[in-house]
Amino acid sequence: MQTETIIYITIAAITALLLALFQYVYKSKIKSNLRYILTVIRAISVFGILLLIINPKFESKSYYDEKPTLVIAVDNSESISYLKQEESATKIINDLKGNSELNERFNLQNYSFGKSVKSIDSLNYNERHSDLSLALKQFGEVYTNQTAPIVILSDGNQTYGSDYSYTAKGVKQPIYPVILGDSTVYSDLSIKQLNVNRYVYLKNKFPIEIIANYSGNESISTELKIWSGNSLVFRKTLQFDETRSSEIISTALVANSVGVKTYRVELTPLTNEKNKVNNSKNFGVEVIGQKTNIAIVYERLHPDLGTLKKSIESNEQRSVALLKPEEYISRINDFQLVILYQPNSNFRNVLFEIDSQKFNAFIITGETTDYAYLNSIQEVFKYTITNQTEDFQPALNRNYNTFIIDNLDFDNYPPLKSEFGNMDFLVPNDIIFFKTVNGIDAKQPMLATYEIDNTKHALLNGEGIWRWRAQAYLDSESFVDFDNFINKLVQYLSSNRKRNRINIDYKSFYNGNDDVIISAQYFNKNFEFDNSASLSVILKRKDDNNLREVPLLLNNGNYTVDLSGIDSGLYDFTVKHNSEAIAASGSFQVLEYNVEQQFLNANIEKLSAIAERSNGQAYFANQTEDLISNLLSDNRYATIQKSTKNIVPLIDWKYLLGLITLSLFIEWFIRKYNGLI
Repeated sequence: MQTETIIYITIAAITALLLALFQYVYKSKIKSNLRYILTVIRAISVFGILLLIINPKFESKSYYDEKPTLVIAVDNSESISYLKQEESATKIINDLKGNSELNERFNLQNYSFGKSVKSIDSLNYNERHSDLSLALKQFGEVYTNQTAPIVILSDGNQTYGSDYSYTAKGVKQPIYPVILGDSTVYSDLSIKQLNVNRYVYLKNKFPIEIIANYSGNESISTELKIWSGNSLVFRKTLQFDETRSSEIISTALVANSVGVKTYRVELTPLTNEKNKVNNSKNFGVEVIGQKTNIAIVYERLHPDLGTLKKSIESNEQRSVALLKPEEYISRINDFQLVILYQPNSNFRNVLFEIDSQKFNAFIITGETTDYAYLNSIQEVFKYTITNQTEDFQPALNRNYNTFIIDNLDFDNYPPLKSEFGNMDFLVPNDIIFFKTVNGIDAKQPMLATYEIDNTKHALLNGEGIWRWRAQAYLDSESFVDFDNFINKLVQYLSSNRKRNRINIDYKSFYNGNDDVIISAQYFNKNFEFDNSASLSVILKRKDDNNLREVPLLLNNGNYTVDLSGIDSGLYDFTVKHNSEAIAASGSFQVLEYNVEQQFLNANIEKLSAIAERSNGQAYFANQTEDLISNLLSDNRYATIQKSTKNIVPLIDWKYLLGLITLSLFIEWFIRKYNGLI
């Protein structure tokens, strides 16, 4: 308590006593000893009230011991099982968790990791990916201000995410890898990497790049073959030795027919080779008849043009040309979709041809758009012209039902600049984004789609979409999500398919460890999204006609089902409504490949490096006792005594209020009883 407060309390006590003496001794006519009792009671009441006004604060300290945290994380991926280390990993976990000295010294926090990090419930070693980088990143963030050594049980073979050796550099805690796996080096051939485009074009050659690796000391010869079904389409003899352990093989194959085509690359195994699974790899390509050609017509250069081109061409099925209006007119029949960027009177012939030839179009307006000219040349929408601009942010319309929109954080995207004024549609339309200003809905469309005369159109009110793509990268460190959104819009505009009450979204083929996810949207008879529908998918594997029915769950405005982990093969599927005769069908292929079975040994060198760099130490599975002993003897992990200071204001002390009330009541009762009132 501060000295100033003590002085105030002393003055309050003296003041309370003087007031009481003045009333009951100096001024009072009471001659009995009763006046001294009333003086004391009145002094207590006044002093209590003055204390409430001063409201002194009392401090108290409490002390407690804080034990360091011991983070234990085990790799729950299939590679642990494949290397026959599951029993060893489970035993180590139980030994650490059951050690009484460790539990007395540390707060044990147990996790497992695969593609994500989870608290340990049960270990089954069936995760299809291993992301050690994510585990280290999360532990580093959660325990950044704590003493928390990290024990990692893993083979060190990461199959997903960033390189964990770089992530480990940002982790402040010591890392103690427990290495699961054989340390013996065997001679082994493997296909380290295979690069091929997902989409190719009919009658075109498509390049293939294969990286073949060899680990061993002897000079060996093998043969690399590429098969298409039972047909051998490429072969090459390879020579490896101790100094030449890798070779890049480049070739090209011809796409002869449309559809999904699968291939198998294989290396002839060595005699007595221990791991032959990594000698082969399946891959697929989707052969399409031709590209969708899209024209972006513009009058002035703007960053939006490059952004649109990059986003659209991220889908290899599409090609974009940037053209001036007169250039587009001369090549108009080469394109399936046209994007008009900030049209003005120079677009007269372009707009006329689009209308007369019934072309699909996407109009983007902004600061240099001639709104008066747009109003005069078409009867689809009208702008209120104010000659002022404003920045508007997007607000996603969750009820948009024309195509499936992924759950991007559009509300936090930068604003676009457009005309300040109303824009009214004169035809039926579906709004994707509404305009907002400072979080207030302007009740105006920012991005909308509409259909007239069997043609499809979109209108974006605002320039600066390049900022959206940049923001998407900041949010997820990837342009993929934003590019997918743009390509879904382009897919809708360039397609002449009629709207269905069930829309489905899926890939034509998946690699063996990919997430196999099917998304769907269901609409009622008025084409309004129905979030209470009961949908299921019937999945049939062509090889054995095995049927499987799985319900779809509502997730972020879409119905989704995760079929990850299904066997490789060709599948037909039907998404159906469980009480209406409405369905949508498709087919896909899962390629046989398990990335977790590509490793023969633990990555001892990499795990040891992150241990040394973080001032930890690496151990093998049979050195658990050494790990426990070193953790217990390390002075860095001592229990710390900490204190908590509590400051409590007197006004929060309810007993003082009770004392004041009681003293006032007693004073009143005594005066009343003695006839002084």
